[in-house]
Amino acid sequence: MRNRLLVIGCSLMLVLVLAGWDAALRPVAGPHNRLELAMLRSVDSLPVVISTYFTTAGRCAGCHGHDAAGIAMVDQQGNDVNVADDWRSTMMGNSARDPFFRAKVRHEVLVNPAHQEAIENKCLGCHAPLGMHEERMLGHEPFTMAHLDTSMLGKDGVSCLSCHMQSEATAGTYFSGELEFDSARVYGPYGDDQINPAIMEFFVRFTPGFGSHIVNSKVCAGCHTLITQTLDLDGNLTGDEFVEQATYHEWLNSVYSANGTHCNTCHMPRIDDPIILAAEYIFLSGQHPFGKHHLAGGNEHMLRLLKQNKEALGIPATDAQFDSTIARTQRMLTQHTLDASLSLMDRTADTAYFALRLENKAGHRFPSGYPSRRAFVEFVVTTNEGDTVFKSGRLASDLEVEGHDSPYEPHHDVITAGDQVQIYELVMGDVNNDVTTVLERAKDPLKDNRLVPLGFSTSHYAYDTTRIAGVPAGDIDFNRNAFGDEGSGTDIVRYHVAITGFSDALTARARVFYQPVPPGWNEEMFGHAEPDIDLFRDMLAASDGTPTLVAADSLYLGPAGMARPVRDRVRVSPNPASDGWVTITTDGAPIESLAIHDARGDMVAVTPARLADGMRVRLPGSPGTYFIRIRINGEEVIKRVLRP
Repeated sequence: MRNRLLVIGCSLMLVLVLAGWDAALRPVAGPHNRLELAMLRSVDSLPVVISTYFTTAGRCAGCHGHDAAGIAMVDQQGNDVNVADDWRSTMMGNSARDPFFRAKVRHEVLVNPAHQEAIENKCLGCHAPLGMHEERMLGHEPFTMAHLDTSMLGKDGVSCLSCHMQSEATAGTYFSGELEFDSARVYGPYGDDQINPAIMEFFVRFTPGFGSHIVNSKVCAGCHTLITQTLDLDGNLTGDEFVEQATYHEWLNSVYSANGTHCNTCHMPRIDDPIILAAEYIFLSGQHPFGKHHLAGGNEHMLRLLKQNKEALGIPATDAQFDSTIARTQRMLTQHTLDASLSLMDRTADTAYFALRLENKAGHRFPSGYPSRRAFVEFVVTTNEGDTVFKSGRLASDLEVEGHDSPYEPHHDVITAGDQVQIYELVMGDVNNDVTTVLERAKDPLKDNRLVPLGFSTSHYAYDTTRIAGVPAGDIDFNRNAFGDEGSGTDIVRYHVAITGFSDALTARARVFYQPVPPGWNEEMFGHAEPDIDLFRDMLAASDGTPTLVAADSLYLGPAGMARPVRDRVRVSPNPASDGWVTITTDGAPIESLAIHDARGDMVAVTPARLADGMRVRLPGSPGTYFIRIRINGEEVIKRVLRP
């Protein structure tokens, strides 16, 4: 009897084991069984953490990462466009590992130690949102840097669910990292009738569906508008508030919010190729348009620093992935950020008068975001022999701009001396109106002359968070066209160069550089000795801090007394014109007529707008070669322009 029961028990156990094995090997809505899928999806270097509300990107990469079969997440040319690999080498993917961020948080705490918990929790709401908001939603104690050290969920940075689980109902209404999430709901750009929700529901227990905010700037608003409370120098709250950054509100106060050009238009470029969204499910239909998760911004320097220190920082990205993100960032800065056009307004026996017109092409201020970032203009005039006649804005060996005044350089409309330089930046002032780099001490902007976007207005309802500061009323062309109307998104800097004794030919060159971490910003922080600050100081010193060249233009002046050919007196920029907008300027002569022809010679209809020193016009939408016919001083000039 005892042996019989033993046999029956063993038989039942074998049946259960075989049943479990059969369930593991049974195909699940696709060609692979559960066991195969688990093995296939465990080879990625991204960590997989499943918490009460969220999961890390490693779990999402199981379906939306690299497909070894080359079927899912590839475009029609076979290029891999998987979202996990594009994301992992971005500043957003590494927001919690960023050594500059960690050093700055430590600096803020050292200045106001009584506010440590509040400072760290606020910063981590955007830099480690899944870790911070998981603890908040569970009702636990505030999430701090000490928690981040052991939280893989927090170290995932601005991970997939940081955006895709944000509540559709509240997106765009909560700021300063106060994000709201819909539990177990994952939003994307496709409706239920386009996707197969059952797959995600079965495997990861999340219900996918369409969310309008995912293809709208609202999903960016919660972190890219940060308002901080002001403390006095003793660490007491004053009741004032300071806008640390307002990239979302800058976009609201622009033409782009009105015409439906959202953040993802540039930062997540769309393609129309039908993309199969999940690996191992070949029966799925391709979806389009598809937003590449490039998430490229402007911080090329920090990306290079992260790549150089990826092992020390524990970053799960390859050199090749970083190289791709760096290249995309360079393209963003050099092709989609700023246009520069240099013109000669007049030349007398003792002075040459130049005008540098800068036009912001971004959907927000340039620079935007964290207050350390700045752009500056280098302007140099030389002789044919290479002798320098005039220079402004040269970079010194310590990466500081020559001529930079203490405590900060004022905004210039006209520059007449080499120790004057045009710097576009946000300078924070404390309760005593002294310059500070401590965010909790910031009360008012002493200077904010950063270039505003097209359509920006001081009468817009969002102007209270996007104020211009430190631009003299006499600078009548800052964000104004030739008729004095606001919204041009431009600034004209004039250079009056003394050339007494130089009657030969001259060359003028203007270059605009972007510098995200200038040395002056770090002086106060580097006055402290602490591990996070020391680590960043060492990494920064070992990195290539050369600012990124964003835009440039040059101009050749013939010898004094020699009339310049009409063709040389007309300039068209940019060329190529990536977005179709071109600016036509002269050396002061009025444009008498303007017409545009396509490559076949047919005239195309355009509506030019007059500027202070020329005209601005948009080419037709079709790519190709166009010819601009301009008449000045009774003579006709034809300029060829390419629209990619």
